[in-house]
Amino acid sequence: MPRVLIRKNPTAFKTLPLLVDASPDGLRYQSLGRPLNFSEMLERRRPVTVDDPTQFSLELANLGVSVRLTLSWQGKDYWVLVRQQRQDRGDVVLKLISGYVPAHELALPLLSAIQEVAEECLLETPEGWLAGRFGDIWLPAPYLGSLRYREAVHFNLASLSGSARPVQCGQMTLMERPRAYVHLPTASLQLVYDMRLELPKETRELSLFHVDERLEDGKLVARLERRRPDLYLVALKDGQPTPSLFTLIKGQPVPASTRGLWLSESFAGQDGWVVRADRASWRDWVASIPAPG
Repeated sequence: MPRVLIRKNPTAFKTLPLLVDASPDGLRYQSLGRPLNFSEMLERRRPVTVDDPTQFSLELANLGVSVRLTLSWQGKDYWVLVRQQRQDRGDVVLKLISGYVPAHELALPLLSAIQEVAEECLLETPEGWLAGRFGDIWLPAPYLGSLRYREAVHFNLASLSGSARPVQCGQMTLMERPRAYVHLPTASLQLVYDMRLELPKETRELSLFHVDERLEDGKLVARLERRRPDLYLVALKDGQPTPSLFTLIKGQPVPASTRGLWLSESFAGQDGWVVRADRASWRDWVASIPAPG
């Protein structure tokens, strides 16, 4: 039976609409107008268009962050994806770990990104759950009241090399150089951070679980469902993804079906600074992976 880990009031969340200026050399965003609550933000996420995908000025509903997380297990590297039922779009996709950036972190989206890792990606060992650090920053342990986190060991997050094109919040350049795209169907700006998760050397029988918040009776509810881990691993070879998909239960990679599988828009083609598709089929995405050698 699913276990409720936390309940939150969605009215506490505030974000800010954006003004985005893009050119072939870089992208700059800044806040525009008053803070919005969750419902007001969703109301603004309606399709927009641009004439030139490499140069434009556009008002957008919100800023989002994603983490393309690389995990090493038993000598092999994997990308971590999570399953999400998108209530606002009426579909189910695998996506990168991702979430909305609150108003107070608009200039520090990296903090939002590492918090999403802590909230969405749960790592269980026989001795308890793993907390994490990013450099000198402890990741939050959002389910501390419900889960027993290990005290003596933790995982480490580190940034990998970022995008070649700079992204600025106002006049400040984001040092981690996340990939950026404007998603036209939802009028949103998304920043994608490349990160690596390093496990403690003594980790054994690792299980991975995804926890996502859903709106129920006016509350955001996070549940842990052991029968559906909802966290998936895409096997990498020489740093490139392969068509192999797994879950990880008690240290054992378990093959997962890809039949009829869809991926979120971050796996679709990007034209300049924009992504026009709402999602991408697994089959089409696999076909777009560069051939080795």
